[in-house]
Amino acid sequence: MTATATKPPVRKIRAAETVDPAAIGQRVKALREGMGLSLRDLAERAGVGAATLSQVERAESSPTLTVAAKIADGLELSLSQLLRLDETGHVVVVHQGSGRRSRRRGHEIEELTPPLPGQRADVSLHKLDSGASTGGAGDPPIHEPGSRETVVVLDGAVDLIVDGAVHSLGAGDSATFDADLSHHLHNPGATEARLLAVIAAGLRRS
Repeated sequence: MTATATKPPVRKIRAAETVDPAAIGQRVKALREGMGLSLRDLAERAGVGAATLSQVERAESSPTLTVAAKIADGLELSLSQLLRLDETGHVVVVHQGSGRRSRRRGHEIEELTPPLPGQRADVSLHKLDSGASTGGAGDPPIHEPGSRETVVVLDGAVDLIVDGAVHSLGAGDSATFDADLSHHLHNPGATEARLLAVIAAGLRRS
């Protein structure tokens, strides 16, 4: 007889309950920083006061579940995910096409890594229309000192410009560079280019 693993039931909670401040404060801060959000950014996204959010992160107050749900929404998580009520292991699967997406000026980004506490590396899928570039106004800023980035071209061709130097890459090519230098990608071809980008934060140069 084959044993079947059963998922433990998720504990039901009432809206009036409060959340253990020590348990949620550090997690909220780590998730916020992992998404590159300032405290004010998250407060605006969540619809809560910046002072309230600051108290939550410093474990100075116990948020109600209503407030916690708003914070979870601002972090693009469910309340259960934020409070880890439905976790049964240490693996987070992001299914094809379900990553967080954004698009501007012919540049589409899909985040393939979830915003987890202590996350030090991020993987994203990029699509560049013909003639489109990254690195313009509204794109993510240059990364923190010591960061490194690797790009892998899946389809098409791109020019990688790092600190003014141009590196032409075709399908199957990859390049690794110091991500705290000025850099952007440009698609000089007539068809869409697809590439993966892996950013490792805060690694020291040797």
